Amino acid sequence: MPGKVSVLVAGSWGTAIASVLAENDSDVWLWSRNERQVAEINAEHRNHRFLDDVELSPRIRATTSMEEALRGAKGVFVVAPSSAMREVAKQMRPYLSKETILVHATKGFEADTLKRMSTVLADELPEYDASRIVVLSGPSHAEEVIKQCPTTVVVASEHAEAAEEAQDLLINSSFRVYTNPDVVGVEVGGALKNIIALGAGLTDGLGYGDNAKAALLTRGLAEISRLGTAMGGNPLTFAGLAGIGDLVVTCTSKHSRNWRAGYLIAQGHPLDDVLKQMGMVVEGVKTTQAAYKLSRQYDVTMPIADELYEVLFNGKTAAAAVEDLMGRGRTHELEEVAKPVQTKWFG
Repeated sequence: MPGKVSVLVAGSWGTAIASVLAENDSDVWLWSRNERQVAEINAEHRNHRFLDDVELSPRIRATTSMEEALRGAKGVFVVAPSSAMREVAKQMRPYLSKETILVHATKGFEADTLKRMSTVLADELPEYDASRIVVLSGPSHAEEVIKQCPTTVVVASEHAEAAEEAQDLLINSSFRVYTNPDVVGVEVGGALKNIIALGAGLTDGLGYGDNAKAALLTRGLAEISRLGTAMGGNPLTFAGLAGIGDLVVTCTSKHSRNWRAGYLIAQGHPLDDVLKQMGMVVEGVKTTQAAYKLSRQYDVTMPIADELYEVLFNGKTAAAAVEDLMGRGRTHELEEVAKPVQTKWFG
């Protein structure tokens, strides 16, 4: 399905998606505000800051012009940090065609409003049919995707045809894509797993071993599912690629910036220093703040998220947080969750 496809912005994940699209014979325009980065991509076919010395396809062309990036594009993939999504959407509005397939691959909430990214896009793009917005998520480290390691993801939309068009743009022999109608569940699962990844880094930094990490992932998934279903997600989504799949890869890999941030914090490094050292956005930090507020808004118990909030923002030590989690009162594993949501495709 050749043609022009745009990717906004040129971070590690955006560049990896651009590479998948280029491999599928799309002519890819990669947008960035950074003139030096754009020049490097166009002249050297490299994006050194984010992906070292990986050579990019000559089908990928970078630009600082939003108009140039979007004009005539049949698909647009937005991979901006959650904190920048609204501003990027505002810049897109004059140039985005109603017929263009719009996909976002950002895992987080807007800090002030607690809105999901598809809702932020809908706010700023009122002429675009919000039901056709597609969400891309799943276990997919950019460092492996760019090397064409076997990867499986999910695209979700309320509109079945939009999800299938996004699937057609992306799917190939190393990048398998499933569809799902549950936009809420896919977005919530993709965002909240970053909190648990921070926790996994903390437990590894404290030297607590595999038993602790397995417990953290399992109970973390329970928290993700509780909040996700309360917000309207389908419980089955959290047993899939955007739930347990993304949770496992983010909590167990050296590529995970959220895991690395948690590990450094457990070693005694202050949060501000860790974020400066990472040099890239650590979505789990802002997502922990969002989850803390959302759990109270929806009256959902999230003890792991609560303890991480205390560690990140109130000076509690990681060891004390683990001690308090282990010392909680007795409870039943099969807690009551929100009533399952029957999610159907439009039409």
